[in-house]
Amino acid sequence: MNDLLVLSGILIVVIGFLLRLNPLLVVTVAAFATGLAAGLDLVAVVSAFGKAFNENRYVSIVWILLPVIGLLERYGLQQRARALIGKLKTATTGRLLLVYLLFRQVTAALGLTSVAGHPQTVRPIVAPMAEAAAEQQHGDLDGPTREKVKAYSAATDNVGLFFGEDIFIAIGSILLMKGFLEQYGIILEPLELSVWAIPTAIAAFLIHGTRLLLLDRRLKRRRSE
Repeated sequence: MNDLLVLSGILIVVIGFLLRLNPLLVVTVAAFATGLAAGLDLVAVVSAFGKAFNENRYVSIVWILLPVIGLLERYGLQQRARALIGKLKTATTGRLLLVYLLFRQVTAALGLTSVAGHPQTVRPIVAPMAEAAAEQQHGDLDGPTREKVKAYSAATDNVGLFFGEDIFIAIGSILLMKGFLEQYGIILEPLELSVWAIPTAIAAFLIHGTRLLLLDRRLKRRRSE
């Protein structure tokens, strides 16, 4: 009898498709029914769902992330970010982006490359905050200046990620360099390559950080013109 109950998921799928119900909902309910009929508890069924999604997903996570970010923006995420920066009277565009650069480099060096990025942080949070800081210090921005602030926000994310991730020993670029050097008889451990990425990351931080501080001066000069 228990063996027949396990097959109840098939019946649910057939009935759901005949009634033209939401396919995703039908399959989910059928999977839960099958798992519970097989003697699994609710936690085990959810865990099986997560494992199957992680191992067999063919849709990039970006396509799942974008609708979420869109909904957050629709309900005022950018406005909240602007309001937050408006409360910090001493905040400038350069200082704000400098803090984000440090955050991006440190998290990338720890292997957390997906913690931030253009779709999930730069567009909805960092760029609006940078614009708000510029407006707070220098008044309304013209079109080219606003685009420049956005460009610096995107560039800060790129620099932080690119020069921070090589410090993490398990990143693809480190493993690629290790494999390439081994072909020519040069044996290096990933840690040795990662250590030598630290001076480059520090130099990138200093160079781009200087550019960000100079951005504040250019914005101030533009206001006085």
